[in-house]
Amino acid sequence: MNTTPSTLNATIPDEAAGRRLDQALAELFPDFSRSRLTAWVRSGAVLVDGEVVPPRHIVHGGEAVELTVVMQREVGAQGEAIELDIRYEDDDVFVINKPPGLIVHPGAGNPDGTLQNALLHRDPKLAEIPRAGLVHRLDKDTSGLMVVARTLRAHTTLVEQLSERSVHRQYEAVVYGPMVAGGRIDKPIGRHPVDRLRQAVREDGREAVTHYRVRERFPALTVVECRLETGRTHQIRVHMAHAKHPIVGDTTYGNLRLPKGATPELADALRGFRRQALHAEKLEFAHPVGGAPITVEAARPVDMEALVQALRDDARARA
Repeated sequence: MNTTPSTLNATIPDEAAGRRLDQALAELFPDFSRSRLTAWVRSGAVLVDGEVVPPRHIVHGGEAVELTVVMQREVGAQGEAIELDIRYEDDDVFVINKPPGLIVHPGAGNPDGTLQNALLHRDPKLAEIPRAGLVHRLDKDTSGLMVVARTLRAHTTLVEQLSERSVHRQYEAVVYGPMVAGGRIDKPIGRHPVDRLRQAVREDGREAVTHYRVRERFPALTVVECRLETGRTHQIRVHMAHAKHPIVGDTTYGNLRLPKGATPELADALRGFRRQALHAEKLEFAHPVGGAPITVEAARPVDMEALVQALRDDARARA
Protein backbone atom coordinates (compact mmCIF):
# COMPACT_ATOMS: atom_id res chain seq x y z
CA MET A 1 0.00 0.00 0.00
CA ASN A 2 1.50 3.33 -1.09
CA THR A 3 0.90 6.72 0.45
CA THR A 4 0.55 10.00 -1.43
CA PRO A 5 3.86 11.02 -3.06
CA SER A 6 5.61 14.07 -1.66
CA THR A 7 8.29 16.19 -3.29
CA LEU A 8 11.35 17.45 -1.45
CA ASN A 9 13.59 20.13 -2.92
CA ALA A 10 17.12 21.09 -1.93
CA THR A 11 20.27 22.65 -3.32
CA ILE A 12 23.57 20.80 -3.18
CA PRO A 13 25.98 22.95 -1.14
CA ASP A 14 29.20 24.17 -2.69
CA GLU A 15 31.27 22.27 -0.14
CA ALA A 16 29.91 19.00 -1.53
CA ALA A 17 31.71 19.58 -4.84
CA GLY A 18 33.59 16.51 -6.01
CA ARG A 19 31.48 14.07 -4.03
CA ARG A 20 29.16 11.39 -5.37
CA LEU A 21 25.48 12.17 -5.60
CA ASP A 22 24.48 9.42 -3.15
CA GLN A 23 26.91 10.82 -0.55
CA ALA A 24 25.57 14.35 -0.99
CA LEU A 25 21.97 13.15 -0.75
CA ALA A 26 22.67 11.34 2.53
CA GLU A 27 23.59 14.69 4.09
CA LEU A 28 20.77 16.62 2.44
CA PHE A 29 18.07 14.13 3.46
CA PRO A 30 19.15 12.53 6.78
CA ASP A 31 15.69 11.04 7.34
CA PHE A 32 16.46 8.33 4.78
CA SER A 33 19.14 5.66 4.70
CA ARG A 34 21.86 5.69 2.06
CA SER A 35 20.50 2.48 0.53
CA ARG A 36 16.97 3.90 0.25
CA LEU A 37 18.24 7.10 -1.38
CA THR A 38 20.37 5.11 -3.81
CA ALA A 39 17.35 3.03 -4.80
CA TRP A 40 15.34 6.18 -5.45
CA VAL A 41 18.13 7.61 -7.61
CA ARG A 42 18.22 4.42 -9.68
CA SER A 43 14.44 4.43 -10.08
CA GLY A 44 14.44 7.99 -11.42
CA ALA A 45 12.81 9.52 -8.34
CA VAL A 46 15.71 11.97 -7.98
CA LEU A 47 16.28 14.77 -10.48
CA VAL A 48 19.45 16.85 -10.53
CA ASP A 49 18.87 20.09 -12.44
CA GLY A 50 15.87 18.37 -13.96
CA GLU A 51 17.74 15.26 -15.15
CA VAL A 52 18.04 11.65 -14.00
CA VAL A 53 21.64 10.77 -13.16
CA PRO A 54 23.30 7.67 -11.60
CA PRO A 55 24.15 7.39 -7.88
CA ARG A 56 27.88 7.80 -8.60
CA HIS A 57 27.35 11.04 -10.50
CA ILE A 58 29.86 13.63 -9.27
CA VAL A 59 28.27 16.86 -8.07
CA HIS A 60 29.75 20.33 -8.44
CA GLY A 61 27.69 22.27 -5.90
CA GLY A 62 24.74 24.52 -6.58
CA GLU A 63 22.64 21.90 -8.39
CA ALA A 64 18.91 21.82 -7.72
CA VAL A 65 17.73 18.45 -6.42
CA GLU A 66 14.14 17.24 -6.55
CA LEU A 67 13.29 14.05 -4.65
CA THR A 68 9.91 12.40 -5.11
CA VAL A 69 9.18 10.29 -2.05
CA VAL A 70 6.63 7.50 -2.19
CA MET A 71 6.55 5.65 1.09
CA GLN A 72 5.31 2.06 0.98
CA ARG A 73 4.01 -0.23 3.65
CA GLU A 74 7.21 -1.90 4.82
CA VAL A 75 5.57 -4.63 6.89
CA GLY A 76 2.58 -6.82 6.13
CA ALA A 77 1.65 -7.50 9.75
CA GLN A 78 -1.50 -6.02 11.27
CA GLY A 79 -1.84 -4.23 14.56
CA GLU A 80 -3.08 -6.16 17.58
CA ALA A 81 -4.17 -4.87 20.98
CA ILE A 82 -1.32 -6.45 22.96
CA GLU A 83 -0.27 -4.64 26.13
CA LEU A 84 3.11 -2.92 25.99
CA ASP A 85 5.34 -1.87 28.88
CA ILE A 86 6.68 1.42 27.49
CA ARG A 87 9.56 2.78 29.57
CA TYR A 88 10.37 5.82 27.39
CA GLU A 89 8.40 7.55 24.67
CA ASP A 90 8.60 10.66 22.51
CA ASP A 91 7.82 11.55 18.89
CA ASP A 92 10.91 9.72 17.62
CA VAL A 93 11.40 6.59 19.72
CA PHE A 94 9.85 4.07 22.07
CA VAL A 95 11.80 2.01 24.57
CA ILE A 96 9.88 -1.18 25.34
CA ASN A 97 10.38 -3.59 28.23
CA LYS A 98 9.62 -6.88 26.49
CA PRO A 99 8.24 -9.69 28.66
CA PRO A 100 9.61 -13.23 28.27
CA GLY A 101 7.63 -15.36 25.84
CA LEU A 102 6.80 -12.52 23.42
CA ILE A 103 8.19 -13.07 19.93
CA VAL A 104 9.57 -9.94 18.26
CA HIS A 105 8.73 -10.54 14.57
CA PRO A 106 6.00 -12.60 12.86
CA GLY A 107 7.41 -15.67 11.19
CA ALA A 108 6.70 -19.24 10.19
CA GLY A 109 4.35 -20.69 12.79
CA ASN A 110 3.92 -17.30 14.46
CA PRO A 111 1.97 -15.08 12.07
CA ASP A 112 0.63 -12.83 14.81
CA GLY A 113 0.71 -12.13 18.53
CA THR A 114 4.18 -10.59 18.28
CA LEU A 115 5.81 -7.39 19.50
CA GLN A 116 5.60 -6.05 15.96
CA ASN A 117 1.82 -6.53 15.95
CA ALA A 118 1.58 -4.73 19.27
CA LEU A 119 3.68 -1.82 18.00
CA LEU A 120 1.57 -1.43 14.86
CA HIS A 121 -1.55 -1.19 17.02
CA ARG A 122 0.12 1.42 19.24
CA ASP A 123 1.35 3.48 16.26
CA PRO A 124 -0.03 2.48 12.81
CA LYS A 125 2.48 4.78 11.06
CA LEU A 126 5.20 2.31 11.98
CA ALA A 127 3.99 0.25 8.99
CA GLU A 128 5.95 2.67 6.76
CA ILE A 129 9.24 2.06 8.61
CA PRO A 130 11.42 -1.02 8.05
CA ARG A 131 10.55 -3.79 10.52
CA ALA A 132 7.96 -1.46 12.06
CA GLY A 133 10.78 0.51 13.66
CA LEU A 134 12.59 -2.40 15.28
CA VAL A 135 16.34 -1.88 14.98
CA HIS A 136 17.51 -4.81 17.12
CA ARG A 137 15.89 -7.83 18.68
CA LEU A 138 15.68 -10.04 21.74
CA ASP A 139 15.07 -13.77 21.69
CA LYS A 140 11.54 -14.90 22.51
CA ASP A 141 12.45 -15.99 26.04
CA THR A 142 14.80 -13.11 26.84
CA SER A 143 13.15 -10.24 28.69
CA GLY A 144 14.07 -6.58 28.75
CA LEU A 145 14.63 -3.36 26.90
CA MET A 146 14.41 -2.68 23.17
CA VAL A 147 14.50 0.66 21.36
CA VAL A 148 12.00 1.23 18.53
CA ALA A 149 12.28 4.00 15.95
CA ARG A 150 9.08 5.91 15.19
CA THR A 151 10.44 7.84 12.18
CA LEU A 152 12.66 7.00 9.25
CA ARG A 153 15.28 9.45 10.47
CA ALA A 154 15.33 7.82 13.89
CA HIS A 155 15.56 4.37 12.30
CA THR A 156 18.49 5.41 10.10
CA THR A 157 20.34 7.02 13.00
CA LEU A 158 19.80 4.17 15.46
CA VAL A 159 20.93 1.56 12.92
CA GLU A 160 24.09 3.64 12.42
CA GLN A 161 24.65 3.79 16.18
CA LEU A 162 24.33 0.04 16.46
CA SER A 163 26.75 -0.53 13.59
CA GLU A 164 29.21 1.91 15.21
CA ARG A 165 28.82 0.07 18.55
CA SER A 166 27.84 3.25 20.36
CA VAL A 167 24.64 1.79 21.88
CA HIS A 168 25.23 0.46 25.41
CA ARG A 169 23.31 -2.80 25.92
CA GLN A 170 23.63 -4.34 29.37
CA TYR A 171 22.16 -7.64 30.49
CA GLU A 172 21.89 -9.71 33.65
CA ALA A 173 22.14 -13.50 33.54
CA VAL A 174 22.14 -16.38 36.00
CA VAL A 175 24.65 -19.00 34.88
CA TYR A 176 25.79 -22.40 36.07
CA GLY A 177 29.14 -22.70 37.81
CA PRO A 178 30.99 -20.51 40.32
CA MET A 179 32.73 -17.81 38.27
CA VAL A 180 35.73 -16.28 40.03
CA ALA A 181 36.10 -13.05 38.04
CA GLY A 182 34.83 -11.06 35.10
CA GLY A 183 36.38 -11.02 31.67
CA ARG A 184 35.99 -10.59 27.94
CA ILE A 185 34.91 -13.26 25.48
CA ASP A 186 36.11 -12.58 21.94
CA LYS A 187 34.96 -15.55 19.89
CA PRO A 188 33.38 -15.41 16.41
CA ILE A 189 29.85 -16.77 16.08
CA GLY A 190 28.13 -18.38 13.10
CA ARG A 191 25.42 -20.84 12.25
CA HIS A 192 25.85 -24.26 13.88
CA PRO A 193 27.17 -26.68 11.24
CA VAL A 194 24.51 -29.31 11.96
CA ASP A 195 21.61 -27.75 13.88
CA ARG A 196 20.34 -24.81 11.83
CA LEU A 197 18.34 -23.45 14.77
CA ARG A 198 21.47 -22.91 16.84
CA GLN A 199 24.52 -20.69 16.68
CA ALA A 200 28.05 -21.76 17.58
CA VAL A 201 31.54 -20.43 18.13
CA ARG A 202 33.36 -21.05 14.85
CA GLU A 203 36.50 -19.60 13.32
CA ASP A 204 34.72 -18.56 10.12
CA GLY A 205 31.91 -16.83 12.05
CA ARG A 206 31.32 -13.11 12.50
CA GLU A 207 33.19 -11.15 15.14
CA ALA A 208 31.45 -11.36 18.52
CA VAL A 209 32.62 -9.73 21.76
CA THR A 210 30.92 -9.98 25.17
CA HIS A 211 32.17 -8.33 28.37
CA TYR A 212 31.03 -9.76 31.71
CA ARG A 213 31.55 -9.29 35.42
CA VAL A 214 30.46 -11.17 38.53
CA ARG A 215 27.63 -9.67 40.60
CA GLU A 216 26.77 -12.45 43.05
CA ARG A 217 28.59 -15.73 43.50
CA PHE A 218 26.88 -18.82 44.92
CA PRO A 219 28.16 -22.36 45.57
CA ALA A 220 27.30 -23.63 42.11
CA LEU A 221 25.84 -20.67 40.19
CA THR A 222 26.68 -17.02 39.50
CA VAL A 223 24.74 -13.87 38.71
CA VAL A 224 26.66 -11.97 36.03
CA GLU A 225 26.36 -8.66 34.24
CA CYS A 226 27.00 -8.88 30.49
CA ARG A 227 27.65 -6.06 28.06
CA LEU A 228 27.45 -6.52 24.30
CA GLU A 229 30.13 -5.00 22.13
CA THR A 230 28.63 -6.71 19.08
CA GLY A 231 25.12 -8.05 18.57
CA ARG A 232 25.11 -11.53 17.06
CA THR A 233 22.18 -13.93 17.27
CA HIS A 234 22.15 -15.69 20.67
CA GLN A 235 25.51 -14.05 21.44
CA ILE A 236 25.46 -14.07 25.25
CA ARG A 237 23.91 -17.52 25.35
CA VAL A 238 26.54 -18.97 23.00
CA HIS A 239 29.47 -17.23 24.70
CA MET A 240 28.43 -18.25 28.21
CA ALA A 241 27.96 -21.86 27.11
CA HIS A 242 31.34 -21.80 25.35
CA ALA A 243 32.91 -20.58 28.61
CA LYS A 244 31.36 -23.61 30.37
CA HIS A 245 28.84 -21.43 32.17
CA PRO A 246 25.54 -21.97 30.31
CA ILE A 247 22.59 -19.83 31.31
CA VAL A 248 20.01 -21.37 33.63
CA GLY A 249 16.92 -22.51 31.73
CA ASP A 250 18.62 -22.40 28.32
CA THR A 251 17.95 -25.90 27.01
CA THR A 252 19.29 -24.97 23.57
CA TYR A 253 22.84 -24.43 24.83
CA GLY A 254 22.84 -26.24 28.18
CA ASN A 255 21.08 -28.67 30.48
CA LEU A 256 19.56 -28.65 33.96
CA ARG A 257 22.21 -28.94 36.66
CA LEU A 258 21.10 -29.46 40.25
CA PRO A 259 23.86 -28.46 42.69
CA LYS A 260 24.90 -31.08 45.21
CA GLY A 261 23.21 -30.46 48.54
CA ALA A 262 20.77 -27.92 47.09
CA THR A 263 17.72 -27.16 49.20
CA PRO A 264 14.44 -28.53 47.84
CA GLU A 265 13.35 -24.97 47.19
CA LEU A 266 16.37 -24.23 44.98
CA ALA A 267 15.98 -27.54 43.17
CA ASP A 268 12.34 -26.69 42.44
CA ALA A 269 13.29 -23.17 41.31
CA LEU A 270 15.86 -24.51 38.86
CA ARG A 271 13.56 -27.22 37.52
CA GLY A 272 10.73 -24.73 37.14
CA PHE A 273 12.68 -22.04 35.31
CA ARG A 274 11.41 -22.56 31.77
CA ARG A 275 13.36 -19.90 29.88
CA GLN A 276 16.92 -18.64 29.72
CA ALA A 277 17.61 -16.50 32.79
CA LEU A 278 18.66 -13.51 30.71
CA HIS A 279 17.32 -9.96 31.01
CA ALA A 280 18.23 -6.80 29.04
CA GLU A 281 18.32 -4.43 31.99
CA LYS A 282 19.89 -1.24 30.64
CA LEU A 283 19.92 0.63 27.35
CA GLU A 284 21.89 3.80 26.60
CA PHE A 285 21.95 5.62 23.26
CA ALA A 286 22.14 9.08 21.76
CA HIS A 287 18.69 10.43 20.90
CA PRO A 288 18.36 10.22 17.10
CA VAL A 289 17.27 13.86 16.92
CA GLY A 290 19.63 16.17 18.77
CA GLY A 291 21.92 13.52 20.25
CA ALA A 292 20.92 13.93 23.91
CA PRO A 293 21.93 10.86 25.96
CA ILE A 294 19.02 8.54 26.79
CA THR A 295 19.35 5.95 29.56
CA VAL A 296 16.57 3.50 30.38
CA GLU A 297 16.65 0.71 32.96
CA ALA A 298 14.30 -2.17 33.74
CA ALA A 299 14.54 -4.03 37.01
CA ARG A 300 15.03 -7.78 37.18
CA PRO A 301 11.71 -9.47 36.31
CA VAL A 302 9.72 -11.40 38.91
CA ASP A 303 10.78 -14.87 37.77
CA MET A 304 14.50 -14.05 37.85
CA GLU A 305 14.14 -12.28 41.18
CA ALA A 306 12.55 -15.43 42.64
CA LEU A 307 15.40 -17.52 41.24
CA VAL A 308 18.08 -15.27 42.75
CA GLN A 309 16.24 -15.25 46.07
CA ALA A 310 16.21 -19.07 46.04
CA LEU A 311 19.97 -19.00 45.50
CA ARG A 312 20.45 -16.62 48.44
CA ASP A 313 18.25 -18.76 50.68
CA ASP A 314 20.19 -21.88 49.65
CA ALA A 315 23.50 -20.18 50.42
CA ARG A 316 22.26 -19.17 53.89
CA ALA A 317 21.06 -22.71 54.55
CA ARG A 318 24.55 -24.02 53.75
CA ALA A 319 26.32 -21.52 56.01
